[in-house]
Amino acid sequence: MAAGLRGHGPAGGAGRGWGGAGPGRGGRKAAGPGGEDGRGGGAATAGRRADREHLSTIEKDTNGDALWVWCYPSVTAELRSLLLRKCCLTDENKLLHTFVFGQYKRSWFYITTVEVQDSPALKKVTHFSVVLMAKDFNPEKYAAFTRILCRIYLKHGSPVKMMESYIAVLTKGICQSEENGSFLSKDFDARKAYLAGSIKDIVSQFGMETVILYTALMLKKRIVVYHPRIEAIQEFTRTLPALVWHRQDWSILHSYVHLNEEEVEALKACTGYIAGFTDSEVSSRPDLYDVYVNLADSEITISPVVKEAMTMGKLHKEIGQLIVQSAEDPEKSDSQVIKDISLKTKEILATLASLTEVSDGNEKPTLNSEALKQKRFPPATENFLFHLAAAEQMLKI
Repeated sequence: MAAGLRGHGPAGGAGRGWGGAGPGRGGRKAAGPGGEDGRGGGAATAGRRADREHLSTIEKDTNGDALWVWCYPSVTAELRSLLLRKCCLTDENKLLHTFVFGQYKRSWFYITTVEVQDSPALKKVTHFSVVLMAKDFNPEKYAAFTRILCRIYLKHGSPVKMMESYIAVLTKGICQSEENGSFLSKDFDARKAYLAGSIKDIVSQFGMETVILYTALMLKKRIVVYHPRIEAIQEFTRTLPALVWHRQDWSILHSYVHLNEEEVEALKACTGYIAGFTDSEVSSRPDLYDVYVNLADSEITISPVVKEAMTMGKLHKEIGQLIVQSAEDPEKSDSQVIKDISLKTKEILATLASLTEVSDGNEKPTLNSEALKQKRFPPATENFLFHLAAAEQMLKI
């Protein structure tokens, strides 16, 4: 199966023709010399913008070829390759994933894919994907918006109408259509996206071992999650940052990663992360993880490299019991479970704060190691607080 970029119209042979960087027909060449779609190498500013916010379409035709058809504003060759990889239309296994999302170099991608049935506007197309890149994490928001864009594309077979709705949302936060549905950005609060997953499901699967995930996240370690189904990976990984709710940091989430050199290097540039893989080969890449979660087999493995930092003791048992008891309470919602965990975390952080001092004109307090030793905590607790101080950048350098 070929996966590439189609140059339509007079320059690209027969077929429907759209300009590479904006709405409307054109016979522009498929890719400019600078790797920008239809633009020269001098379009650096546009390229940088494209890496943060852009809209594009990928089609699979009756020949089985997956082709990059159109994008706005422009897209780098690196990003185009990445998105073609993420789009299920290039998969040899031919599984249809209606919606996938992930992060690459601090930009979020959201891809909705639909099968084309009885569309006069897309006669030679069997499937297509609408790809949207944005600065924020909000799967529900962009799943809803890309579904509307798909309906528009299905009807018109042209990006022009789709662009109108995209620009309206970008500039006004709203697009309205009786036929295709209305979309209002402010209906999708970021906090709702943070709370959309189920902590109770995670605890139901891993029980007391959930404390391993909690500890790894508190210490900003690298967590790799494997499952053959991308949907399972995304549901599980998106929920994990809620275990450290006090940070409300979803930038650590990389829910859909391939064992591709560029993606792996980008991941390695991050200090701590949660990375999801559908390739079982990742288990043979200890350079990528401190904690390995085989979601399919419900197994968690701690890398020997972090065994010392991740030593479990009385405090971890207490935290684990609290998590399990809270999650197993049928009266409690997922958000209440998160609140219970967060209150325990605040207790731990308050203990740590009481062992710090401000010195040398530094505004940020640092851990007083002597004060920590004098408390005579159990060894595993002392060890955890020391490594937590390191993760919170509270150690003297």
